[in-house]
Amino acid sequence: MKVFGPDIVLLFVLVVLISACDTARKPVPGSDLAVLAQQAEGYRQARSGQPLVFPRDHGAHPDYRIEWWYLTANLSDSSGNPYGAQWTLFRLALQPADAQHAGNPWQSNQVFMAHIAITTADRHVSFQRYSRGSEQQDLARAGVTAKPFAAWLDDWSLHSTGNEWLPLEVRARQGNQGLRLDLQTPAPLILQGEAGFSQKHANGGGSFYYSQPFLAADGELLVDGETIAVSGEAWLDREWSSQFLQRGQTGWDWFSLHLENGEKLMLFQLRQNAGIDTDGSFIHAALMRDDGSKITLDSRKISLKVLKETVVAGRKLPLNWRIELPQIGRNLEIKALHTQQWMDVDFPYWEGAISVHGEGSANRGRGYMELTGYQ
Repeated sequence: MKVFGPDIVLLFVLVVLISACDTARKPVPGSDLAVLAQQAEGYRQARSGQPLVFPRDHGAHPDYRIEWWYLTANLSDSSGNPYGAQWTLFRLALQPADAQHAGNPWQSNQVFMAHIAITTADRHVSFQRYSRGSEQQDLARAGVTAKPFAAWLDDWSLHSTGNEWLPLEVRARQGNQGLRLDLQTPAPLILQGEAGFSQKHANGGGSFYYSQPFLAADGELLVDGETIAVSGEAWLDREWSSQFLQRGQTGWDWFSLHLENGEKLMLFQLRQNAGIDTDGSFIHAALMRDDGSKITLDSRKISLKVLKETVVAGRKLPLNWRIELPQIGRNLEIKALHTQQWMDVDFPYWEGAISVHGEGSANRGRGYMELTGYQ
C-alpha cells in the first residue's frame, strides 16, 4: 500500500520544473508518505462492485488521483546469501480529468515518480527519479501501456516480454547499482479484498488492488559494480485510488510473506490517530494459494504484536513482530534482514526484506515489510 498526500503534488511540480529527475535526494524535513489524503473532488472513486478488466487494468487510470506498480523480490545467490530488490513506479494526477490538458507534453497533469532499492545482508541503497507523462508515447520519459504491458521512467522499466501479461522483465540501473530480473509464474493473479476492491477503513473508502504474488525471479543484481547472479521469489502489487487514507489514519504496517509451504500471506493495518477515532487500527489479511484460491481472515481474530523497536533515521520503528492467526493456526515472528532498510528519498519510509520464523513450513519463510507514518 503506497499512498501520497497533498504536499507531494507541490513537490512533484517543483522537481519537474527544475528538471532534476535522475538523482538521489535528501529527505524533506517533516515530510512522510503517510500524509492524510484530502478530499478528492472531481476524481473517480474506488467503489465495490466495479469489476476489474484485463489487460486494460494493467495500464494507467488517469481519472484516479494515485496509482502504483510495485515489485519486491527476495533473492539468493549461488552461495545462499540473501538479497532484496524493489522497483516501483508511482503515478499522480495533478488535476481531475476534466481539467487536464491534452496534446502538449509540457502541460501534462500526469506525473510519475520511481523508486529502486537494492538490499544485501548488511547494506541498503535507494534511488528515485521523477518525470511528467505525455499522451505522445514517443516523447514520454515516463508512462504505462496496457498491452503489451510496459511501465517505465527513462530506462527503469517493468514490461511484458511478449504479447501476453506474463512473462515480465524488470530492469533499472543507477550508477554502479542495479537489477535485471525475469519474472514468470503459471499461477493466476489474485484480486485482493472484495473482487479487487480493497477496503481501507471501517466506514468505507479504499482502492482497487490486485497482486501477482507467485512470481519466480531469475536474473542479476549489480552491487557496487559487481554483477551477481540471483534467483528467488517476487511479488507484484497494483493499486489505484483517489482517496486512500481517511480522517484519523496516520500510516500503515504492511507485510507480504512467501511461506515455505508455498502459500502467500498479505497483511496490513492502517493505524488510527488516538483521540480522533477510537475504533482502533483497520486490519486486513489474506492467505493465498497458487491455484488462485484465497482465504480472507476475520480481522477480529488477527493479533499484531510489536516485539522490538529500533531507532532508524531518528524514528522509533517496530522491526520485530509477532503475527498470530488462530483462525488458520499460524504463529509467525517477523525479523528484518537488517535494520537500516530506510528508503532515503524525498518522502522517506522503511521498506525491506524480512525473515519469517515459526514452527513448521507454514510459519517460516521470507518477504517484505513496509512501515509508514512514524515520526
